[in-house]
Amino acid sequence: MQWLAEICVHRPVFATVIVLFLTVVGGFSFFTLGVDRFPKIDLPTISVSTSNTGAAPAEMETEVTDPIEGALNTVPGIDEMRSTSSRGGSNITLTFNLEKDPDQAFQEVQQKLSTVVNRIPEDADPPVARKADPDSQPVLMYSISSNRNVTELSDLVTTLIQERIESADGVGEVVVFGGRPKQIKLYIDPDRLRAYGLSVTRLPPPSRHRIRNCPAARL
Repeated sequence: MQWLAEICVHRPVFATVIVLFLTVVGGFSFFTLGVDRFPKIDLPTISVSTSNTGAAPAEMETEVTDPIEGALNTVPGIDEMRSTSSRGGSNITLTFNLEKDPDQAFQEVQQKLSTVVNRIPEDADPPVARKADPDSQPVLMYSISSNRNVTELSDLVTTLIQERIESADGVGEVVVFGGRPKQIKLYIDPDRLRAYGLSVTRLPPPSRHRIRNCPAARL
């Protein structure tokens, strides 16, 4: 850099032209520089979902979520692990470091899940791992309230609102949080049940045909 200083001292006009040129180019580049307010950061994220129809949230937490979390804790490169347990469902989200290869992380997660399948209840579905895209988060959320009961409101949202939103252009997925699906209450007469030599655990599955033919049960 000493030679440049000598040139600028002996030729001040040349030095002035260089400074003005750099100033003009810098100002032009500054005003034409593209800025993304929401830059896309592809964090390696994998979600593991497991379903067990009819299981309470506490059972999903102790029998499904905890064993899976214990197996996935040993996967290298995990930056954050979050889990949610709801009625009949469990979801675990793994966020890895930026240096972690997403494909390698997905393979390691699948290997760990194969070792924990025998430790969850037999009636539960096998855990399913999916690569999650952080950019696919919900952009619109609707809150619906009514003086109807929870079951009627759930049916109304599912049949009318959800189907119409799903048919709109550009909508990838519509998820309904909360609500309550239709339920069937089965009333058992213990005296008649004992008269037939049956117990509650030996009742047939609650299909429509069998319930009508079950002498000790009614809808």
